[in-house]
Amino acid sequence: MNIREWPAEERPREKLLQRGAGSLTDAELLAVFLGSGVRGRNVVELARGLLVRFGGLRQLLEADREAFVGELGLGPVRYSQLQALLEIGRRHLATAIERESVMDSPAAVRRYLKSMLRHEVSEVFGCLFLDTKHRPLAFEILFRGTIDRASVYPREVVRRALQHNAAALILCHNHPSGNSEPSQDDVHLTLSLKRGLGLIDVRVLDHIIIGDGEPLSMVEHGWIAA
Repeated sequence: MNIREWPAEERPREKLLQRGAGSLTDAELLAVFLGSGVRGRNVVELARGLLVRFGGLRQLLEADREAFVGELGLGPVRYSQLQALLEIGRRHLATAIERESVMDSPAAVRRYLKSMLRHEVSEVFGCLFLDTKHRPLAFEILFRGTIDRASVYPREVVRRALQHNAAALILCHNHPSGNSEPSQDDVHLTLSLKRGLGLIDVRVLDHIIIGDGEPLSMVEHGWIAA
């Protein structure tokens, strides 16, 4: 059935305007983004099919360019639009923390770090560098690894902290497996970095691990001391 024949309150765009974006299913949200269907399939049917094909909304959003544009109903224009929307979201999250102490908005910091790392298919390690008032100076991904490991060099972390004139920082890395619990190597690395950075008076406030679900704070879970 053509979507124009649906009751107005069931059409994704009208439903969003009346009830808010949170009321929409993943397929309905995707349908609003797509805007139109293809021959023989309305936009909601197309969206549902794409979610099945990719295995879910996150997998679709994180699909590489070749896989995305190869699907019927997508293409380079929609791929470009999607990447722009994702970047807008990341920058929006960044503005939520850029003028405040990270200690005042830990949830916003974790959402930001998750937006920066969760889409990575291999393990990466980054730092959020902070000033004396614990306000963000810069975020950098410093090391990239294989599917389950990134080689981290403490000397490089120290060098970048000095270049940013950072007074503190938050370490972060992702677990592509989705399991955010730290390994013993994660704990040992964090303690090593704390010692090395402490020699130049740079505090390590936390180490955030990004997996599925909520990011994990090693400080809050007692693996390291604040």
